[in-house]
Amino acid sequence: MEWTGKRVLVTGAGGFIGSHLCEALVTRGAAVTAMIRYSGRSDHGNLDHLPEDRKTALTVVSGNVEDPHFVLRAAEGQDVIFHLAALITIPYSYLAPTSYVRTNVEGTVNVLEAARFHRTPRVVHTSTSETYGTALYAPIDEKHPMQAQSPYSASKMGGDKVAESYAKAFGVPVATLRPFNTYGPRQSARAVIATVISQALTRSEVHLGDLRPVRDLSFVDDTVRAFLAIASCDAAIGETVNAGFGKGIAIGDLARRILRLMGKDLPLVQDADRVRPPASEVFELVCDNRKAAALLGWTPTTSLDAGLTQTIEFVTRHPALFRPQVYSR
Repeated sequence: MEWTGKRVLVTGAGGFIGSHLCEALVTRGAAVTAMIRYSGRSDHGNLDHLPEDRKTALTVVSGNVEDPHFVLRAAEGQDVIFHLAALITIPYSYLAPTSYVRTNVEGTVNVLEAARFHRTPRVVHTSTSETYGTALYAPIDEKHPMQAQSPYSASKMGGDKVAESYAKAFGVPVATLRPFNTYGPRQSARAVIATVISQALTRSEVHLGDLRPVRDLSFVDDTVRAFLAIASCDAAIGETVNAGFGKGIAIGDLARRILRLMGKDLPLVQDADRVRPPASEVFELVCDNRKAAALLGWTPTTSLDAGLTQTIEFVTRHPALFRPQVYSR
């Protein structure tokens, strides 16, 4: 797709991936409306970290994806909608599951209903590899059964099925991208990589949950390229496509790799407060990305060490942004 002059709405624009996607779109010449959740603070989340020329090129609208009237107005006249707005922290979903349904299911209905009303030419819905649960086989392709092992994953499964239904029932041109674990600069300390780095910079030991789970990690620039690719692919309408690196690493090994890159020799401590309920832990998520390669022409290009190095540099430069006591996964 030629992005110059395209009118693009990004929901969840103040989040980690959303901010990088907005930056990439503006760089490519798109006219981007960045939808962020309203708060009493004057900040725009991670959009505040964009270079000044990219930041000023955005049109920022503050509201709530749970409000159908707000979403309907924001979607008017858009050529593409990237729907990334979501509640994502898994531990909090155990405490407030209804909030996840309202944002991740009802919010998705609002976005797709607005796209249907305005006849938006393309919508990209964001899923998550957590919908697969612990792998029944690996690597995980798009035909793998979905398993709701947390209220968060259940709510995302609901959003995915809403997107599928709008494609089939109403002909809304929506494609679903299912990223595996994405990391990089601007990610909060609720994520394992950022919390390991921030703890290593400020503590004498690193506290984590279960060290055994295996995750497939993609650098954020690669994930953004997958978003752009699926939006440009007519054959992806009505489809769900995985986006992941294709290799797994155990959380304990990942933490030790980060510490080695940082030149730190610190003990890893398993913290009971960070461990998921036993039946809720997802022990293996490794992506089969062959569909993305075949359908979208997308493959990841950033090595784990290269991506970790960039993430370490960002966290080191912005220590005030990180709170190591936050849950790691």
